[in-house]
Amino acid sequence: MLRIAVLTSGGDSPGMNAAIRAVVRKAIYHGLEVIGIQRGFSGFIEADMGPMNLGSVADIIHRGGTVLRTARSEEFKTYPGRTKAYANVARFGIQGLVIIGGDGSFRGARVFHDEFNVPVLGVPGTIDNDITGTDYSIGFDTAVNTVVEAINKIRDTATSHERTFILEVMGRESGCIALTAGLAGGAESIIIPELEFNIDEVCEKLYRGYKRGKLHSIIIVAEGAAGGMEISKVISEKTGLETKVTILGHLQRGGTPSAFDRILASRLGARAVEMLMSGHHKHMVGMMAGEIVTCPLETAFAGKQPIDMDVYNLAAVLSI
Repeated sequence: MLRIAVLTSGGDSPGMNAAIRAVVRKAIYHGLEVIGIQRGFSGFIEADMGPMNLGSVADIIHRGGTVLRTARSEEFKTYPGRTKAYANVARFGIQGLVIIGGDGSFRGARVFHDEFNVPVLGVPGTIDNDITGTDYSIGFDTAVNTVVEAINKIRDTATSHERTFILEVMGRESGCIALTAGLAGGAESIIIPELEFNIDEVCEKLYRGYKRGKLHSIIIVAEGAAGGMEISKVISEKTGLETKVTILGHLQRGGTPSAFDRILASRLGARAVEMLMSGHHKHMVGMMAGEIVTCPLETAFAGKQPIDMDVYNLAAVLSI
C-alpha cells in the first residue's frame, strides 16, 4: 500500500481534526502518501481532493470542526454517484480509505467497498455516541462537557429567580448526551427517546422539591424525546411553576475538543492506518473498556446502542 485517502462525513464533531492529524502523520511515518478529500462523499464524487503533508495538519489538534469540511451527499447514495467516486480512486491512485463519521457514513463505506473492493476503515466520529462496537465516539465527551457547562450557568440564574429550567439537548434517536450530562449536572429529571416518560411523575418530583424549599430545578430533554417548549407548557399548566427553556442546538457540535477526545481521536486515527497496512478491510476501530479494538464495519449499524440503565437509575436516585 502506497497511498491512502481520508475524509470526514456527516455531522462534524470536536476531535475530528485530531483524528485527521493522526491519520496523516501515522501514514507519512510509515512512508505512505495521503490524499485529503474535502466535503466528505460530495468531494469524493467531485474530485475535490489533494495531497496532504505534515504541515497540512499542523496546529489543528485543538480546533473543533474539521479542516477537511463535511457534507451529506444524496448522490453518493446512488450507484452512478459511487461510480464517479470510484473513478477518482483510480485517478488519484488511492489504495485505502479512512472515513471519519457516523453510522450513515459507514453504511456508505460498506456499500462502496462491496461494489468496488476499495479497502475502507471507519473511525467513529459523532457527538451522539450511538455507534455500536465502541464505548465512545469522537466528540461525545466534548459535547457532554458543553452541556454540563451550560447547566452550571443556567443553575445560577435558576436559583436567583427560583425557577424551573428545561434544557433541550441534541439526540434525535439517542439520549446519551442528555443522560450523561444530566447525571454530571445534577438534573432533577432526564427525558430521553429510548424510554417512555410520564409527565405527571416529572411534575410530582418538581412539586415535592418545591414544597421542601428547593429554589430551582433543572430538566434535561433530548430533542428526540420531546420538545422543550412542549414540556415547559405542560409543566406550567400542571404545577403553576414558572419554567424557562434553553435550546442548546448546534452549540454542542463546536468548541475545542476535550483532552479525552483528542487522545481518543489520535489513537483511533493511528490504528486505522495500521489496520489498512495490515490488510484489514471494511472494519471499524473503537474503544471498549479502555482498549482500542476493531470490529466489522457492519457492527456499527447492526443494532442500536443500548442506553446504560445503571446510569439512568442512578441519576433518578440522586435527584430525589
